Amino acid sequence: MTRAVVLLSGGLDSVTALAMASAGKREVLALGFVYGQRHVAELDCARIQAQRFGARQHEIVDLSHMGRLVAAATSLVAGGPHAVPKDRAQDVAVIPSTYVPARNTIFLAYALAWAEAADADEMWIGVNALDYSGYPDCRPDFMTAFAELVRLGTRRGVEGRPIAVVAPLQHLRKHEIIVRGLELGVDYADTLSCYDPIGSERALACGHCDSCQLRREGFALAGVADPTRYG
Repeated sequence: MTRAVVLLSGGLDSVTALAMASAGKREVLALGFVYGQRHVAELDCARIQAQRFGARQHEIVDLSHMGRLVAAATSLVAGGPHAVPKDRAQDVAVIPSTYVPARNTIFLAYALAWAEAADADEMWIGVNALDYSGYPDCRPDFMTAFAELVRLGTRRGVEGRPIAVVAPLQHLRKHEIIVRGLELGVDYADTLSCYDPIGSERALACGHCDSCQLRREGFALAGVADPTRYG
């Protein structure tokens, strides 16, 4: 059986990627992070989904110090000087303040370490480069570069067995992602995509950040009811 490390935040995209990996009869190792994010409540969703889709192991790495290091450069971590932008026009040419410096590089590096140690053949990430906020570490050229890093910088890579970097949502629109997830049995009520949720236990989505706007539009275009609990 193919073994895969799946990055799992608890958001719509990562849970869909988890469902896709699980549907392929893979043995899944799920990996998430606490990094000082405002939306840490999403990890409660990740725990539910990891169990629901039969992850053999689910690890959450504490990177709380990362939030302190990057707070000056992002609005996505709690306690920083910046507010999450609301109701802005989507423009992927402008990198918004919710971008977290080097976040996906760091997350993928942890996933790679675990994947090589566990002799996994794949590592999955739910990045998207169509309906997204314009982050540079979600784009295809970044994913291609990281795959080359895996080939050059790991024992498996230099021995000719590089771990595959799988980004199955890369070229899908949000509504296509939602449709695919529903086909695989994802309950999107147990996902949280909001950058600035209200409350901590059973948090409500703000309905106004970039992620909420993209999510709301995705359900509308998919022609299905949006199960998100908005504040």
